[in-house]
Amino acid sequence: MRVLIVGGTGLISTAISTQLLASRPDVELWHFNRGKSGPKLPLPGEPRLITGDRKNAADFVAKLREGPAFDVVIDMIGFLPEEAASLVDACRGRAKQVIFCSTVDVYQKPASQYPITEAEPHAGLNDYGKAKVQCERILREAHERGDFALTVIRPAHTYGEGGGIINSLLGNRTYLDRIKKGKPVIVHGDGSSLWVSCHVDDVARAFVNAIGNAKTFGQSYHTAGEEWMTWNAYTDKISLAAGLPPPRKIYIPSDVLMRVSPQRAGWCQTNFYLHNIFDNSRAREDLGFRYTIPFLEGMKRTIKWIEEHKAIDNSDEDVFYDTLVQAWERASDSVAAALKGIPELK
Repeated sequence: MRVLIVGGTGLISTAISTQLLASRPDVELWHFNRGKSGPKLPLPGEPRLITGDRKNAADFVAKLREGPAFDVVIDMIGFLPEEAASLVDACRGRAKQVIFCSTVDVYQKPASQYPITEAEPHAGLNDYGKAKVQCERILREAHERGDFALTVIRPAHTYGEGGGIINSLLGNRTYLDRIKKGKPVIVHGDGSSLWVSCHVDDVARAFVNAIGNAKTFGQSYHTAGEEWMTWNAYTDKISLAAGLPPPRKIYIPSDVLMRVSPQRAGWCQTNFYLHNIFDNSRAREDLGFRYTIPFLEGMKRTIKWIEEHKAIDNSDEDVFYDTLVQAWERASDSVAAALKGIPELK
């Protein structure tokens, strides 16, 4: 069986490649990427490489149509509608199955029910989610025309060795250093919204089990974590995984964070402040998905990798973060002082 991963060097791509090379001798694995960076971790074999630029639609389509036909194409880096359209052009009549890595951010939120199922209406609350909605629509239309069989997998937050630690100010490399130095950390809102994280090894196994699996044709699946944690618990478990006490938390409303830093905190207002918990029943049934790596264990492994690879930056140089903490605490003190002595309504 000939399998192509479009991408191949990212966190999930690396885990998929590792599992395929280690356990599926029937698979001839190929990657399509620019050839400028290697996988996140060493692979137990060497995939064949098609070198090209996914962002250049003409180059992408030509390279795939001139090369060998594939039984399965796994698209890990399709983010824009035009990229989905080029994937259709490249795979029409050249691939039996396309597995598309989408996202749980395609759904409307707040959801109509929890945990969120694959039947939840689509909307997308930010540009990333909205673009993925359009990508899925384009690919599903191709599936319905008979261009290829489509399987959609929607991971939630995926972490693991080779990646960083996501937090309320996204995934910068200074967060672990802050915790190690006993600095306060910012948590959006009051930290009570629910969040899930899934180790990359569990997520990748679902992609592997989707390959050639006729049950999955025309279907969509979640591969989300199954420990429903508040952001407070998530933050504390990161510290526990690092062998440290829980950090002091600075609670800042999501809309305030968005105003002061749309780039670093924009997801607080469009995603993180809402509950993110998902029903994996369909993936368990059709893909053999299992949540096997508890978050604490997986985070210990991730932190170990970060430390061994020195993938950590000095938080003292993140002047923005420290200044934001100080400014918020001064503002809070100022409000308290302004109201001192003013009687409350009874």
